[in-house]
Amino acid sequence: MVSWREELSRREAAAGDQVAQLREQIAKLTEELTEAEQLLSRLTITRETMAEILTEADESTGSDGPDDPAENTNSEQSQMVSGSRSPVGLMLVPQREPGMDAAAVLPEDYCDILVVFAEAGHGLRAGQVAAEVGIATTDRSKVEGLRSKLKRLVARGWLDQEPSGVFTITNNAGVVGD
Repeated sequence: MVSWREELSRREAAAGDQVAQLREQIAKLTEELTEAEQLLSRLTITRETMAEILTEADESTGSDGPDDPAENTNSEQSQMVSGSRSPVGLMLVPQREPGMDAAAVLPEDYCDILVVFAEAGHGLRAGQVAAEVGIATTDRSKVEGLRSKLKRLVARGWLDQEPSGVFTITNNAGVVGD
């Protein structure tokens, strides 16, 4: 039979171990909480900075959009700033309309893509376009980035995409060199 002193010592040791484990958990959770608070702070600062940038972009383009940058997304993104690179929140690739000149409204890299299609005269896959514009076809991330640009051109009416993944130039797309 175990004496009461031995049992008390055993229980004290077990309680001491539990206290030590709980203190370790508290320290770990405190560290995690600090990291999460820092992340939240950085994100809040980023949101405030982006709101300032969008407000300045509104003022420089003369937009009378809503004061809340979160409400600016649809109206601002559907506008094109002619003759300049887009500030954050504005659309770089406008919806194609009949008679639009690609060179006048599209950024240079998008114009280069359309020239490749105009010169080819037939449909191309993203990897083929990448090779023509000087992107290494072995760099999958850059080819996928180009594919995103091609899909953006499709969404805005500058290119067509076949179900097989072949892209073709839309008739009368206003490409320089047509």
